[in-house]
Amino acid sequence: MAREAVVEISYPGSVISCNHYKYKGGIYTRPEATAWMAELGWTVKELDLDDWKLPLKITVSGEFKDKRSCPDIHNLLKIICDSIEEVTKLNDRDFRTETSEPKITGTLKPVLWIKIEESDIEL
Repeated sequence: MAREAVVEISYPGSVISCNHYKYKGGIYTRPEATAWMAELGWTVKELDLDDWKLPLKITVSGEFKDKRSCPDIHNLLKIICDSIEEVTKLNDRDFRTETSEPKITGTLKPVLWIKIEESDIEL
């Protein structure tokens, strides 16, 4: 049976979008983005993905206050994959990504769910 895990993490806003987390020509990562990446990375590190069957399937979804504050989930995939790659040393070419439709619920604390599962695809 394939293993899977779901990580729940707060969504800090556009600071982690692929369009905003780097500045100065892509040289520097914003401090807020660095802190968020570290939080996600160390949460994922606890899953001990080293012995999971590759490629890993990563599905991202979320819950947001309203449509205006809802990000393009696809734009978050780069920073999520980079965060996972940084602490696990697994190359992100071994990740298969997909996004789910975001939920608009009026919640004041937006949240992201990152589901990581062993894939049934052979490399």
